[in-house]
Amino acid sequence: MTDIAITPDLVASHGLKPDEYQRILDLIGREPTITELGIFSAMWNEHCSYKSSKRWLRTLPTKGPRVIQGPGENAGVVDIGDGDCVVFKMESHNHPSYIEPYQGAATGVGGILRDVFTMGARPIAAMNALRFGAPDHPKTRHLVAGVVAGVGGYGNSFGVPTVGGEVNFHPRYNGNCLVNAFAAGLAKTDAIFLSEAKGVGQPVVYLGAKTGRDGVGGATMASAEFDDKIEEKRPTVQVGDPFTEKCLLEACLELMQTGAVIAIQDMGAAGLTCSAVEMGAKGDLGIELDLNKVPVREERMTPYEMMLSESQERMLMVLEPSKQEVAEAIFRKWGLDFAVVGKTTDDLRFRILFDGREVANLPIKDLGDQAPEYDRPWTEPKPARVVHLADVPEPRDYGQALLKVIGSPDIASRRWVFEQYDTLIQGNSLQRPGGDAGVVRVEGHPTKALAFSSDVTPRYCEADPWQGGAQAVAECWRNLTAVGAEPLAATDNLNFGNPEKPEIMGQFVKAVEGIGAACRALDFPIVSGNVSLYNETQGRAILPTPTIGGVGLIEDRQHTATIGGMRDGDVLFLVGHDGQHLGSSIYLREIEGREDGAPPPVNLDAEKRHGAFVRALIRSGRVTACHDLSDGGLGVALAEMCMASGKGAKVAVGGGALHGPLFGEDQARYVVAISAGDAAGLEAEAAGIPLRELGTVGGSRLEINGALSIEVEQLTIAHESWFPNFMAGTVDASAA
Repeated sequence: MTDIAITPDLVASHGLKPDEYQRILDLIGREPTITELGIFSAMWNEHCSYKSSKRWLRTLPTKGPRVIQGPGENAGVVDIGDGDCVVFKMESHNHPSYIEPYQGAATGVGGILRDVFTMGARPIAAMNALRFGAPDHPKTRHLVAGVVAGVGGYGNSFGVPTVGGEVNFHPRYNGNCLVNAFAAGLAKTDAIFLSEAKGVGQPVVYLGAKTGRDGVGGATMASAEFDDKIEEKRPTVQVGDPFTEKCLLEACLELMQTGAVIAIQDMGAAGLTCSAVEMGAKGDLGIELDLNKVPVREERMTPYEMMLSESQERMLMVLEPSKQEVAEAIFRKWGLDFAVVGKTTDDLRFRILFDGREVANLPIKDLGDQAPEYDRPWTEPKPARVVHLADVPEPRDYGQALLKVIGSPDIASRRWVFEQYDTLIQGNSLQRPGGDAGVVRVEGHPTKALAFSSDVTPRYCEADPWQGGAQAVAECWRNLTAVGAEPLAATDNLNFGNPEKPEIMGQFVKAVEGIGAACRALDFPIVSGNVSLYNETQGRAILPTPTIGGVGLIEDRQHTATIGGMRDGDVLFLVGHDGQHLGSSIYLREIEGREDGAPPPVNLDAEKRHGAFVRALIRSGRVTACHDLSDGGLGVALAEMCMASGKGAKVAVGGGALHGPLFGEDQARYVVAISAGDAAGLEAEAAGIPLRELGTVGGSRLEINGALSIEVEQLTIAHESWFPNFMAGTVDASAA
């Protein structure tokens, strides 16, 4: 394969532009071999090099008093006290999941779990944020079934609880679904493992499963738009084996106890290439690999295929030589491959040997540091016009409107999804999916727990990317607050279309600016993340979808809140102002059939003050239930609390037209339920925080202002029916 001629067509098929290829020629002073071309293609594609986004990612806040490790490693690390830390990250597996839903989603879960345990952490929680096309699109049901089965099949078999996530539908995802996978793990602060190679002449060791041809070119495929030849890309999707990964986890954690690990790196995107280059370049060292020593599961694999394979369940390690026998014994015990495949060098070269010949010899720092970095032109997005409440008609029947909203595709119960996931494995889950955040006990600690949430509202980001980015952070922060957690830090997964289009790049820039502003205001640094661009099919981009995954700390798990804890006689309070904002709302879309209007503006100062008040209330032990307000506004929040509690409520909201107060999606708001004995004097205690008594809990109906009276059972049927009916093919998806 070394004799293949490097033609312009071959260069283009590797995702490299003519000027980028010229940059390669200038760097190495000659024509690359086919293996070298593949290595450059892997390292310089968007998925690995962040060449369109680096400039803007540097503007995000990444430091804080609890941050141990920010972006740049396999995952972020945040101190939770007592010598413990939480390690977490979110990554996309969008393109593979559209091509091959089960394996695409499964290997997305596997990859993010490896990112976490590579750092020395035992995974304790997973989440996923899934976005699919319109329910009536012919491929949507197939994609939902495959992706959900893949997420569950891998996570359940590996043995990590799935504690939360999101599922949304919109026509803009018809040709490009999104699968964003999150994982978190626990580690000791003095036992974090990094990927920076150290020492010259140290063994470079291949760990885990054998290398095959699956996933060759996967990272390059993930950095391109889809066209009508999408089916040809199926071989670029990896195949996962969660049982091998479970063995790899246990072997790695056992190995890390021995002092054998100098540096360790997951083989993810671009496989052996990316892991070796990153380890060497970070340590200012060269790497030499002998591919004849790489464990393979297929015959006659070429150097090109071995270097670009994305076969799963593999790691690369720089080994302390005196510990080789101990380390190898551990991996043999777990039935895994252990092979010394190279060494570190002092010449800053990336050398690849095969059959005694040198098939690649490249400057290792330039593969990463000299990757093209673009300051792409961008146009300022034009924010959508404000929709005034007076211009939106009231529904003819408020009860029917609420039933339609809570039974709509984006609001309906996700039970069909999360019941396919093991949410209780490991025995530490304190809150199951369906509430504001997943909550997991910190094993070994008498009182602590961690909370996890994933959030973004893509329709807001489309209408105003700055506000949408800020709102994604604010909602994630609110969801953690609503269970009583102190928000610690976040990870982001920035999903956008083609950055070469100035209007798409403008969406990206403004969304990142909004995220940065919100993270700074809320002391919520971004410690890890992923950018997924070129999410387009036939030139049509997805909605801008900057997903935010957040982690919060609960010091005393006796003092948390759920959405389902209301008791008869409790008093309901609204924290925040009455709703008025229907622009870009679920109500406008589901009841009026319109997708327009500016999103609700985010007041970051109000978010911080209101959140601190709610957390203090929860920690005082007086809150029986709490729910943040987001999609669908107060009406949906009250309905969800009633359904989760199995209780009715009698509520009065603002005067005049009710559709604003009931369905407005104004931000910085919560509903809290307080026992009657603790409710007296609460408004005085609020001290400048908008707080209004809504009503009381009791009975079997949700009653609002006399304009709406519905049995909770009726609400539950509407809420629980849509998803299973849709997946069974018995719902009129076009009417949804």
